Amino acid sequence: MLTRLEIDNYTLIERSEIDFNNGFSVITGETGAGKSILLGALGMLMGGKVESKYFKDAEKKCVIEATFDISDYGYRPFFEENELDYDDECVIRKEITPSGKARSFVNDTPVSVSQLKQLGEMLIDIHSQHQNLLLKDSGFQLSVVDSVADSKKELAAYQSDYKQWNSAKRELERLKEQMENDARDADYLKSQLDKLQAANLVDGEQEELETENNLLQNAETIKTALSSVVNLVEDDDNAVNVRLKQTVNLLSSVSSFAPELDSLAERTNAVLAEMKDISAVVKDVADRVEFNQERIEFVSSRLDTIYSLEKRHKVSTVAELKEIQSDLERRVNNFSSADEQIASLEADVAKYFQQMEKSAASLSEKRRGSLQKIESTVESSLSLMGMPLAKLSVDMQKSSQYTLDGADEVTFLFSANKDKRMLPIAEIASGGEVSRVMLSLKSLLSEVKKMPTIILDEVDTGISGEVAARMGEVMAAMGKRMQVVAITHLPQIASKGESHYKVYKEEDGDRVVSHIVKLSADERVTEIAQMLSGLNPSDAAIQNAKDLLGLR
Repeated sequence: MLTRLEIDNYTLIERSEIDFNNGFSVITGETGAGKSILLGALGMLMGGKVESKYFKDAEKKCVIEATFDISDYGYRPFFEENELDYDDECVIRKEITPSGKARSFVNDTPVSVSQLKQLGEMLIDIHSQHQNLLLKDSGFQLSVVDSVADSKKELAAYQSDYKQWNSAKRELERLKEQMENDARDADYLKSQLDKLQAANLVDGEQEELETENNLLQNAETIKTALSSVVNLVEDDDNAVNVRLKQTVNLLSSVSSFAPELDSLAERTNAVLAEMKDISAVVKDVADRVEFNQERIEFVSSRLDTIYSLEKRHKVSTVAELKEIQSDLERRVNNFSSADEQIASLEADVAKYFQQMEKSAASLSEKRRGSLQKIESTVESSLSLMGMPLAKLSVDMQKSSQYTLDGADEVTFLFSANKDKRMLPIAEIASGGEVSRVMLSLKSLLSEVKKMPTIILDEVDTGISGEVAARMGEVMAAMGKRMQVVAITHLPQIASKGESHYKVYKEEDGDRVVSHIVKLSADERVTEIAQMLSGLNPSDAAIQNAKDLLGLR
């Protein structure tokens, strides 16, 4: 339950600290006093949209902090899964800078918006007038049935089977589409594959051919250059080797006179040996380099084939061409095995569909078991709120298709009077009727869902008098199961609260500041009397207020 709310620098609030009690509490105040500020602050705290334009002082940061007692709700696993420190007293804080940058913390540990929203949905349900529109939404109506039926286990089993079936169905559709496309392109694909297979591509071939082609195309130039090298090294009268040999002989002849010359002779002799080896390699290369027109034509033709294939397939290497060839072989081969693949997938789809049908039937059965309880509980609650002839029927029909939510379509049928035909609630219920039906459903859900806190924001719109008093009694009954906070403008509802808070604003020159205070017993009498008759209540209004509060 919400035990404390602190707000700094938000809209009309400079700073406010509010301690909340368990049970049923009410918040009252004049229109525009700032009752909706509390909802805005809580909504923003729980992951709602951050808007710095609503700050009281645009130069300061806004801080909103709420403290919850979660000792009775078994939320420890959530904290462990999200690596958050668990404490029976959970503190959620949001800080927003003037630029609009927000940071959120749970027990002083930073959290993401998704984590905050998930935790917020576990801690508090903020029900506003706008949420009454949910009653006319088929998805919400189905969620009510699931909550009352406690069908989480059956729904999870069904959704697992649904996803398996849907995945196999999509794969079957994809394969059929691919086969249809491939069948249309079969001749083209086969032609492309034939050309690649005919080319007999070999890894590394392109690089070897390009090197050989370069050699063949320049054979004459290479051979002439190598012959000149051989002449310079060996065959010429002034050849390098001749000169080196003479140098070795001369150094050796005088080495006895200078010992260091002996090592120079050896070094020169080593150079001579290296030059002889170089000359031998040059001769070998020169012997192998020949102008071969037939080979040139073969190499050029082979390279033209490779280049043409690369250009056609928009790649630059033989390796890439071979990958394309493998893919084409797979696709062409699939033509022959397509029927078998499709038949296998169709068998899987049929098998998964049977599993899904079975789990959908179990889910529907579990849901159907809750319908009478929803109908009788809502009708009983509506009777307490001044609609004794109202009827609610939950019509559940098999859907024309399976969805993630199952195979059921739920429609709430409603009639406010005995002599009226029951029609979908979206078509006939008035605003006041919708408010009462929604409150009846919230009361029912509070019994089946272990929700710590619900805040009801003026759900009494469109009602008054004895009906309002009855509605207050329903809220008070809900307050015995959970914490209920109602923002109301009706004294009949306000009088039912165990705790009463008032929101008011003060003007100080150009400044308008909103405050919220918990009322004492005497202040409460005055507040309800003012709600009944105006700013200066009469003695009769004060007595009426006391009567509503059960005071003598």
